[in-house]
Amino acid sequence: MNEKRPIGLFDSGVGGLTVSRHIFRYLPEESTIYFGDNARVPYGSRSREELMTFAAQILTFLLSRGAKYIIFACNTNSSLTLPAMRRRFGVPMIGLIEPGAAEAARVTRRGRVGVIATEATVKSGAYQAALKAAAPGLEVFAQAAPRLVPLVEGGRFGTRESLEAVREYVEPLKKAGIDTLILGCTHYPFLWEEFRTALGPEVVLVDPAEATVKAAREELARLGLLGGPGGPVEHRYYVSGDPLPLVAAARRFLGLDGVRVEKVTLD
Repeated sequence: MNEKRPIGLFDSGVGGLTVSRHIFRYLPEESTIYFGDNARVPYGSRSREELMTFAAQILTFLLSRGAKYIIFACNTNSSLTLPAMRRRFGVPMIGLIEPGAAEAARVTRRGRVGVIATEATVKSGAYQAALKAAAPGLEVFAQAAPRLVPLVEGGRFGTRESLEAVREYVEPLKKAGIDTLILGCTHYPFLWEEFRTALGPEVVLVDPAEATVKAAREELARLGLLGGPGGPVEHRYYVSGDPLPLVAAARRFLGLDGVRVEKVTLD
């Protein structure tokens, strides 16, 4: 089947571009429609009730633009709102938690897995539960890192400030002796080099986005929703706030120049 409607994905801001990167790699014939809710970033300190409202608004927007499939390109929403949104909206959806946990369980050498994420994701216990389900014998150590999303949204990755923040947050995980670390927020791969410097080569870094996109590809094929060859591929970008941070992040992280980003107001 040649299903050319776009894949919809959303995040609190620029973090979901780390998911877009893997869509471009593993699903190159798919169009996408991206929504970054940067007027309300960060999500990590929001209540579940707020996030439910935001997710419903964003999904309504993405579906109104023809999305055939939704990737929750946000760990916080994946952990707190995805089950309810699946029940509410009649469209297939996937989140980051289970694929990321499965990948970490696969690559860990000593069964000591760290999770670094937003406050909301850590408090939800979603990664801890998914890791235990994937491999019951794992020891899991979770760390909230509230300063990292604002650093990335402000374009301050690859700086001394971002390296010092990452070092501060991973110190308890290093002391716990982790051998694998899940980057449990889609903003955090922007800080990949900072994490690598702070942890050294012996700790395996897991980006759940890659495993999620691979799982999405399998589900799209199973549902007959894959976009086949031929026809144009289009990537559309929307934000609720200032478009410039997304334009700048797409250029720095994805090498995309001149990305057109439209600001929209959600009801």
